[in-house]
Amino acid sequence: MRVGNQHTATRWLAGLALAFSACEGGTETTAHAETSDAGAGHAAVAAPAADDDRMAAPSWELPDLEGKLIQSGAYAGKTVVMDFWATWCPPCLFQIPILNAIQAKHVGDGIVVIGVAVDAEGAEVVKPYAQENGIEYQLVIGDEGLARKFGAPGFPALAVVSPDGKIDSMHVGLIEEAELEAAIAKGQGS
Repeated sequence: MRVGNQHTATRWLAGLALAFSACEGGTETTAHAETSDAGAGHAAVAAPAADDDRMAAPSWELPDLEGKLIQSGAYAGKTVVMDFWATWCPPCLFQIPILNAIQAKHVGDGIVVIGVAVDAEGAEVVKPYAQENGIEYQLVIGDEGLARKFGAPGFPALAVVSPDGKIDSMHVGLIEEAELEAAIAKGQGS
């Protein structure tokens, strides 16, 4: 499925995503969480915490779509955008072009996009979905437990992990490219 008017669809689905995450038992992810009041349809954004309050990103070792184990330690010293998503999550589809653009723009800049699919069926469903929808960034198979360890109350959810290995921000629902660029810039300044 390709998105025709991505901007309109993104705004409409962001509201849906927030409602969906609330149905998943979503709560604010930190005491610093805030919701954008710039209009309906913006994603909830957990503001970067003070340096001493930032949580260390959980370590992980997950298989990619070919079954090769990928470890979080391989990305030490880089800014990592961790996108928690699922094939059964309609709003997650609209995040793909934005993440593809971020990955393409920052090749070689020490910024990595990793999609963590939480589908219980694993690569069997994720691999054809990724091919059909043109996902160009690294994909691994995770689970909802790992997403919760990162502070994700629902899907889609996106964590920006700074080069020092701490979570700078958690974005619940869809995020615009400019907002993600700003979060990445803040993460690199940590």
